Amino acid sequence: MAGYAVDPASAWPEPLDFATAPVPQYGTGALADLLPAITAGQGLTHGNPTGLELASADRACVFLIDGLGWELLRAHPDEAPFLTSLLGTSMNGTGRPMTACFPSTTATSLASVGTGLPPGVHGLAGYTCQDPDTGALMNQLRWQPWTDPYAWQPYPTVFQQAHAAGIHTCQVSAPNFERTPLTEIALSGGTFHGRLSGEDRMDLAAEQLAAGDRSLVYTYYSEVDGKGHRYGVDSDAWRGQLMYVDRLAERLAEQLPPRSALYITADHGMIDIPFDPESRVDFDEDWELSAGVRLLGGEGRCRHVYAHPGAADDVLAVWREVVGEQMWVAGREEAIAAGWFGPHVDDRVRGRIGDVVAAAHADMVIIASQNEPRESAMVGMHGSMTPVEQLVPLLEVRT
Repeated sequence: MAGYAVDPASAWPEPLDFATAPVPQYGTGALADLLPAITAGQGLTHGNPTGLELASADRACVFLIDGLGWELLRAHPDEAPFLTSLLGTSMNGTGRPMTACFPSTTATSLASVGTGLPPGVHGLAGYTCQDPDTGALMNQLRWQPWTDPYAWQPYPTVFQQAHAAGIHTCQVSAPNFERTPLTEIALSGGTFHGRLSGEDRMDLAAEQLAAGDRSLVYTYYSEVDGKGHRYGVDSDAWRGQLMYVDRLAERLAEQLPPRSALYITADHGMIDIPFDPESRVDFDEDWELSAGVRLLGGEGRCRHVYAHPGAADDVLAVWREVVGEQMWVAGREEAIAAGWFGPHVDDRVRGRIGDVVAAAHADMVIIASQNEPRESAMVGMHGSMTPVEQLVPLLEVRT
């Protein structure tokens, strides 16, 4: 099974086929391992143990910055001096890369963070996936169409387990996230505190850390990702957000109570895609790619392709022929066996995965200009397994 080299700056190998795709470091260094590793140090025993080892801390805070990949952070030291200071090892901080899960997209990653489970188990296997019970596409970020959240993702979150074990547990985020289905099944447990400004979130997160002898606090900031999608990661708007979130992280670090560990991470990175026909292949205008396809799910950099009955083999062959030099293209069972969605896939999740799964390794996307006009117009994209999308920081500050 292919994986990431220890040195993320090393040369990226030329892909040969779907088996060469660098699967996330499930079990040792993926986002799903973070909370189990943190809470193990607080005395919580998990049914899903991890090989990721972190020094114990009575009080732990996870600050997740949406869209801030490891490679993006390393490329912008001037805009993020505080976060950059944590990339190496210092007296009070360490930094290293870990991997998102697959696909490298927000709904999948947040579910992996909060449940401590890989996508093949928690079941949020992409931006949009087929609901096998209805045959319709389910948007797992917006939760449309409505689906029972606890049937879709039935496992308890790590936050719920920590709260039940007597650890002071809370989430500090934007108020509008409190009642969303994604929050309920991925990030709930303990109490939720809604704050509009980033500064208020940092101050309250530090306050909540000090509220218990053992504490687990999660806080989140979304606009690095938002500006990247709209303007690209090579824009002044994106760099301005990076400068702002760097100050937020420093503000939180300066307020940590004793016996605390702050972990700063992200859900995925991002890559800007040029606006030309070679880089943006339009599924809605391409008769070869659309032949035999009933539903197109996922997102531009990672597509779930659902075939008409009996057409799956032909669709797989055509997609390999048309985009195989630009994407890792696998059939459902091939992707599962290769470990793309984790070492195990629950039976209830198998039908959510496309008959064909296509993940970009070139600087290109499969857009759908008619059916996905908003997503097709985005500048910055993510979802695949390339280092710029998949590697995320794990930065640590301790007191």
